Formats: sequence, structure tokens, C-alpha cells
Amino acid sequence: MAIRYVTLRDFEELAPLHEESAEMLARWMPGAPIVTYEDFERYVARFDGPSHEGFLICRHDTGAIVGRVNVNNVIRGTHQSATVGYCAYASTTGRGYMTEGLRLLVRHAFGEMELHRLEANIQPANTPSLGLIRRAGFQREGYSPNFQFVDGAWRDHERWAITAEMATP
Repeated sequence: MAIRYVTLRDFEELAPLHEESAEMLARWMPGAPIVTYEDFERYVARFDGPSHEGFLICRHDTGAIVGRVNVNNVIRGTHQSATVGYCAYASTTGRGYMTEGLRLLVRHAFGEMELHRLEANIQPANTPSLGLIRRAGFQREGYSPNFQFVDGAWRDHERWAITAEMATP
């Protein structure tokens, strides 16, 4: 697996992945799937500033996109922290791609991005995502009722985190 920054050139490959996965992701992801070029332009524009970075998880052998992960709400100074959001696609789940990709992202965040802490917020019923975050080395820290508006309602989330010290072997 490899990670790389998302660019506008990725629209043609990502749009069908988002379409095929819309139903699978609807109950877990905020907002509608990104299927138009205009929506994709707005999504990529989020990464122009210092607070958000967008990455794709790609197969090393073919370069095919298998998932996506965003580093959001980057806080510098005495925090050096951010939150992560991610998704796999219907045709790429269950193969270990996201586990390896998220581990690569954690190394990148604590290395090149010079972050110290990453958080992930996951709905308690999203057992695949909870398993993924656990495999990537995150630890459960707490529970946030009515944390995020997803699929038409305010949803509870578990809060998971990893620090640079936890990620170091």
C-alpha cells in the first residue's frame, strides 16, 4: 500500500468508487457522496489551507485507489494534533488495504506532518471501523453523545486516539 495526496486528477477514478459505495457509507459518513466534479472541486479545495490534508490509499502494485483518509482540524502549537476521517469503498473492503494504509498515514502524520496526536470519532455500531482503528494502534478514550450530524440525526461516537509515543515501536 501507499498513500498520496488527493488531486483534481483523481476525480475520474474516485467518482465511480463513491457511487458504488453510497449506500454502504450513508449511515456512517456526514454529507452526500462526492459524485459531481463541482462537489469534488469543493472537497479538494478544503486542502488548500493548513488545517486539512487529504490522502488516498492506493495499491502499491497498480496504483489503484482503495480508500481515502483525511487529516482534519490540524491544531499546531502546544497541541500538534488532528482528527482523522476515512473510508473504504464497497469493492475494496475486507482485504486489509485500509489497515495498512491507515498505519502509513499515522507514520506520515507523526513524521513529515510533525503531529503528536491523532483522534478518530466512530459510531459505536460501526464495528468494521472500530476494528480498523484498533488494528492501527488507536486506543479508546471515551464516548461523545450526539457528537456529529450523520444520516439525518445527531449520532453518538466513540473517541479513539493515538500519540507519537504509542506509535513508536
